[in-house]
Amino acid sequence: MEIAVILFVIAAIFVWQSIKVVPQQHAWVVERLGKYNGTLTPGLNFLMPFIDKVAYKHVLKEIPLDIPSQVCITRDNTQLQVDGILYFQVTDAMRASYGSSNYITAISQLAQTTLRSVIGKLELDKTFEERDIINAQVVQAIDEAALNWGVKVLRYEIKDLTPPKEILHAMQQQITAEREKRALIAASEGRRQEQINIATGEREAFIARSEGEKQAAINNAQGEAAAILAVAEANAQAIERVAAAIRLPGGEQAVQLKVAEKAVDAYGKVATDATTTLIIPSNMSEVSALVASAMKMIQTNK
Repeated sequence: MEIAVILFVIAAIFVWQSIKVVPQQHAWVVERLGKYNGTLTPGLNFLMPFIDKVAYKHVLKEIPLDIPSQVCITRDNTQLQVDGILYFQVTDAMRASYGSSNYITAISQLAQTTLRSVIGKLELDKTFEERDIINAQVVQAIDEAALNWGVKVLRYEIKDLTPPKEILHAMQQQITAEREKRALIAASEGRRQEQINIATGEREAFIARSEGEKQAAINNAQGEAAAILAVAEANAQAIERVAAAIRLPGGEQAVQLKVAEKAVDAYGKVATDATTTLIIPSNMSEVSALVASAMKMIQTNK
């Protein structure tokens, strides 16, 4: 009975040593008598008991790695406190096991030195503007070295860039000055546009007034011309009627009578005015003849 138990225990140990179940997205490195023998893939795997052993276990998932904060000096001798995060993935389990004693520490240290080198080539303002370029250069530099470690660097992200308080205060003042400058420019542009609008409105109003005055003058001229034409036409019609009346029998005598009446009336008005000096013509026969002719016409008419 005891021998059976011992055999069962030995068999269980053999099974435990020979059967290995590897989880998904994992890789186990197997050594046989201290030498690399192979890499176990996910699933059920069999080993030689007491000869083969699992020396290293690697996770093939994407791994985030915090890069410790460090002080970097820019091209214009400004200190920056920089920290970031690195994402990498084990692609070759054998190289990750034997290429470096500790590939995580190696990646972290290389990321720090590369970041200091990249930031040292840039000025302070550029470090804030070109984060994507900094990240890409860090990834490129680390990825080249990490090939021998069986690691693929996927991306690097700067979490924070913190300049000294004095520099930060100066940057805030600069930003404030830029905003004030833009506000002044906007205000001046507004005043300029306002003056342009006022001038344009005055010019259009002046043009409208001048057009109105022009049209009014044209209308007045046309009205005066029409009035003059109407008066002229009326005078012409009156003259035509007078001429027609003169051509009738007794028309010429009637005209002479009218003229005589007007002459006598005019002399009468002048004579009755005490302030007027009356000068009698030397040839009174013309007046008497005019009066006689008028009296004759009156008698004839009667």
